[in-house]
Formats: sequence, C-alpha cells, structure tokens
Amino acid sequence: MLKYTIAAIALAAASALPAFAQDAMMSAKCDEASMMKMQADMDAMKDPAMKEKKEMASKEMMMAKDSMKANKMEDCKTHMEKAMKSMSDM
Repeated sequence: MLKYTIAAIALAAASALPAFAQDAMMSAKCDEASMMKMQADMDAMKDPAMKEKKEMASKEMMMAKDSMKANKMEDCKTHMEKAMKSMSDM
C-alpha cells in the first residue's frame, strides 16, 4: 500500500513539473538583469534564418525598456513575454 502511495505522489510531482517550468519561463520580470539576459540571448542569435525573429524580439525589447522607464511594469512584462515568445518560436 505504501509503495502505491509513494508511486502516485512521484507520478503527480513529475507531471506537475513541466507546468511549473512553463509558468516560470513565461512570467518575465521587468528588471535590468532580465533585460540583460534577454539581450545576450538575442545577440547569440547569429543564424541569418532567425533575422526576422531577432528583429521582432528587438522591437519588443525596445518597447519593454520604454515601458520600464515610464514605470509601466505590466506593459513592460507583456513586451518581455512577447520578446521571449518570438525568440522561442524557432
């Protein structure tokens, strides 16, 4: 009985982890460290086939920076998430 309970708990935990990981990835923070990491990720995109995605992410990052300067944190987070999404659709 104990074995089945432990197995059920392990199975539930394993199935929940991908959902937590996806939420963590999609919840962008609007701070300097996150922006610097995102910029580094964009700079690492060297493939000419990714040029359009890089340009889209760059535009979203510029809007995020403008929103951050204007203290519009929700707008900033939205633009950061859009930038992440455009980079991850590779």
